[in-house]
Amino acid sequence: MPQRTCVATREVRAPEELIRFVAAPDGAVTPDLKGKLPGRGVWVSARREAVESAVKRRLFARGLKAAVTVREDLAAAIDAALVEDLRQGLALANKAGRVVSGFDTVVKTVGSKSIACLVHASEAADDGKRKVAQALRRRLGETAERIPVVTELSVDDLDLALGRSRVIHAALVAGAGSRIFLERWRRLCVYRGAIAMNAAPLDPEGAGLDDDTNPQDRERNE
Repeated sequence: MPQRTCVATREVRAPEELIRFVAAPDGAVTPDLKGKLPGRGVWVSARREAVESAVKRRLFARGLKAAVTVREDLAAAIDAALVEDLRQGLALANKAGRVVSGFDTVVKTVGSKSIACLVHASEAADDGKRKVAQALRRRLGETAERIPVVTELSVDDLDLALGRSRVIHAALVAGAGSRIFLERWRRLCVYRGAIAMNAAPLDPEGAGLDDDTNPQDRERNE
């Protein structure tokens, strides 16, 4: 696919490293986060600071070659939309049977199955997060550092995604069903500047032992 130029930074990047914007019928600048909206588009690097720069410098009208309106909180609105996409990604992983939740269940699971990532509500206490991390380290040693830890979703987000009440801790069991969630989490982190735009994709297969690992190999790892 042809590369595109960011109107804010003038950097040439692959489309997946940018956000496309179009003008809605009413002239409002609209982010095309799913890549499905029709019409002429303008591209901005998928970082919040780049979007804020494009808004401040009024670059959308120039790129779209039209009289448009741009909401002042466009960058914040995109952040909220990416969080919503992440919540929906967790719901999809849950439907695929890849999510376990509840402190005791998560601790048990990280000690026996290959994990794609840990998920802690943004309100989670440090003590609970530390105990889950300790359980993972007991099994994987230094390899546990490779497991992503997601803290961008609130208790309300987790409850909505999983159809349960007061979910604080969860984990995604490794496998294809975890891929969408990790891709959406990476996109949010890139947008917020927490992950470099050119960072390697995350591994949805996890860093732990597979369920069919030979018992003798399991003992050596433990």
